[in-house]
Order: sequence, then structure tokens, then C-alpha cells
Amino acid sequence: MKIGLVGFGKAGKAVANVILQNEKHSLEWVLKSTTTTVSTAKDYLGIATNDPAIIVSLEEKSAADLFDENPVDLIIDFSSSDSIYDYGKEAATRKITIVSAISHYKENEHEFLLQLSNETVVFWSPNITLGVNYLLFASSLLKNIAPDVDIEISEEHFKAKAGVSGTAIKIAEALDVETESINSVRAGGIVGKHEVIFGFPYQTVRLVHESISREAFGSGALFVAENLQDKKVGFYKFEDILRPYFFSESQKEMS
Repeated sequence: MKIGLVGFGKAGKAVANVILQNEKHSLEWVLKSTTTTVSTAKDYLGIATNDPAIIVSLEEKSAADLFDENPVDLIIDFSSSDSIYDYGKEAATRKITIVSAISHYKENEHEFLLQLSNETVVFWSPNITLGVNYLLFASSLLKNIAPDVDIEISEEHFKAKAGVSGTAIKIAEALDVETESINSVRAGGIVGKHEVIFGFPYQTVRLVHESISREAFGSGALFVAENLQDKKVGFYKFEDILRPYFFSESQKEMS
């Protein structure tokens, strides 16, 4: 699969690192908002590969020209929320699949994503790590089985992280837990840890996810990309990708 990457910050670099080391896919280009002195992502990261991985700036080339000169099957976005306006329409017109890992979209931006999904496959997840979404999906299933169970959510991150984790808030909303009751810990260089505690009479179930490095975003993005290949035009979330792994064919037909 030919992949284009939008954004080359800390997360973007980690994602590029994972794609460049995956022989099944090719990183064709990285799109940045500003110019850079480095010509390719593979040179910047020091990875020997045949992937072109050219770094392109919107100051130098439009999204339309980039897509025509360097076609891709799929775009992975790890940039900013408003970047969807820079490339979204041109990508949708060319039926390029869009995978967005932007943490937060405003209402207008989210509406624009939905509009694009009328023309091409669009996927969005505020946290694209497979582990976090497995935790979220499994937690929802357990809540459905035991709707009256006591639930507590805790999240741990590095000292400088401000505010409550967006992922923890999403978990709380999915489980109908007051976001004000989320327990937050800030210490040292913790990358990210989320825990959901289910308090049953005489027993406790704990589901825990801990990020070790940002490369988890890359492996999650590729997992999504591979599972979107046969999808019809439309808007997808991570639960749409995971659901077939949890249910048998007969259960899916009944649901």
C-alpha cells in the first residue's frame, strides 16, 4: 500500500519510523506546513529503505499537485485539526482513504470529515493505538454485561502534560462515568497509562493499557489501514474495525 503522511512532529516521526520499517507498505511522502532542509524522512530518521519518503511543504507545492505527481492509496494525518482543509477535498475527489489520528476536532471540522466520507473512506480516532481501543471496546462489552457495576478510571502521564487525558474522557463518556471523577497522576516521564476498574461484589476486574513509546501510534495506524482496504465509502471509527474480531459471523448477522 502506498501511504502519504501528514505531519512530522514527535508522533509523525514515530509513525514514519514504523511505516519505513514495514516491508508491506511504502511511505511515498510526508507533507509538512513549513519548509525543511531535509529532503526525505528516511534520511532524517536514518533508515535504509527503498521507500521514497520525500518531505514536501505546502509552501512549495499544493496538495492537488502532490497527489497527482506522487499518488497514494491512503493518507495518515498526525498534524493539526485544521490541516484537513488543506488536503481533504483533493484527497476525497481522488478516492484516497483518509485516516485521521487528530486528538480533537471542532464541530465544523468534524462536519467536514463527515462530508468527505460521502466521497471516500474516512476514519477518525482521537487515540489510534490498538491497545487503548481494545481496552475501550472490551470495557464497553463488560459494562453491557453488568450495567450496575462500580467503575473507576485512572490515567497517568508525564509531569508536564496539562489537563485530563482526552482518551480517559472518551473512556468515561463511553462507560457513562462522570469525567470529573477521573483520577489523574502526573509524574516523571510516564508516556501514558489508562486503567479501568470494575468493582463487582467479592471481585474486581482491571483493564490496563500502558504506552511504551509513540511508535504504538504507527502500528495502530497500519492496523487500521490494512483493515480499511475492503471498506465501502463512509465514515469509520475504531470500534467498526474491532467489532469483527469480537463477534462470530452468526453474531454479526444477528446484530
